[in-house]
Amino acid sequence: MSITMFQATVPALLQTLNACAAILDKAAAEAVTRKLDEAVLLNYRLRPDMFTLCRQFQLVTDFAKGTVARLASVEVPKYDDTERTFAELKARIAKTIAFVQSFKPENINGAEDRDITVPVGGQPTTYKGHDYLVKVAFPNFYFHAATAYAILRHCGFAIGKRDFLGTI
Repeated sequence: MSITMFQATVPALLQTLNACAAILDKAAAEAVTRKLDEAVLLNYRLRPDMFTLCRQFQLVTDFAKGTVARLASVEVPKYDDTERTFAELKARIAKTIAFVQSFKPENINGAEDRDITVPVGGQPTTYKGHDYLVKVAFPNFYFHAATAYAILRHCGFAIGKRDFLGTI
């Protein structure tokens, strides 16, 4: 039995986006309990040359919306990247979930052989849909989700692997 591009894409993106939303809820509640400054936490990074926690969550949503839009050959929605609170990040994730859920199998199936052009290092690079999904989109999506999770774990938040995986 083969798997369709829709089956490979939309459920996986939604699982992790929902997990990110739940992690944000836990982090927000725990930050209040621990009397942590939300602004300081959202600007935390693991290394000076890495993006902040806030930017990691923004990039998770960017890769989710970009993936489905490009596979479906529709314009990628532009977000302003102005989030500065847990609530604003949660709203961004909710908006992205709604966008991803708006796609139907017929929008994405057949995209495995479609040309997808994305900027890589400032240069337009073209991939076939399948290669774009498994070699570019998913690795970047999961990298930023895992990095956001790692920042929160590093800061001592009570989240674990089950939180990262979400509902399977």
